[in-house]
Amino acid sequence: MAQIRKLPPVAPRLREAQPAEVAPLWVSTIAALIAGILYAILPEPLTLGPSWLPLVLELVIILPGTAAALLGHPFSARTNRILAFCLLGITTAALVIGVVLLVTTLPARHEGRDAISLLRTGALLWIANVLVFGLWYWEIDGSGPHKRAAIGHQATDFLFPQQADGNTRNWTPHFLDYLFLGFTGATALSPADTFPLSRRAKSLMMAEALIAMVILTILIGRAINIV
Repeated sequence: MAQIRKLPPVAPRLREAQPAEVAPLWVSTIAALIAGILYAILPEPLTLGPSWLPLVLELVIILPGTAAALLGHPFSARTNRILAFCLLGITTAALVIGVVLLVTTLPARHEGRDAISLLRTGALLWIANVLVFGLWYWEIDGSGPHKRAAIGHQATDFLFPQQADGNTRNWTPHFLDYLFLGFTGATALSPADTFPLSRRAKSLMMAEALIAMVILTILIGRAINIV
């Protein structure tokens, strides 16, 4: 009687066929709140209206979504994306206003205590610049974090090293990857290991580098007494 050979078990589907892990959204929410806090502690001459206003507006946007998620009725991805752009609008406006007022109030500053205040203010605005544009990169790349987690997502706005092979492992970037991109853009004034692909990504990186260059030029100029 012929023996029946057992077939080997069917191999599981490849790893890349599995959905990518969705990056935690609370990390970017905290970054937006930190940007609002940085604006709130800026000196009064560098704020337009109450310095706490951007932070309060951020809380008004964030708290309803947080409460809905805790109650088991989270907002849709589309609603969250709209709210995210509202947050970005607030934080970006606060950053631009702070930098413009830093430049326009510079002639009225003097050495000594004003110089120390200038260094502190420049550092706060530089950190806010990194956070704000890290949030922009996080939100625009691949139409947002939820879309990036889809199966087979390819590089669209930014090309990370892990995507250079066509993203065969279905890797998806988290907020820290975009924060690092914002940090290198504000430090080196150019991309490091991640490259912009779309026009909107290139435009944002140019805007970040320009803001960082203005801040650093003012600080360095004051340090060597040529401003």
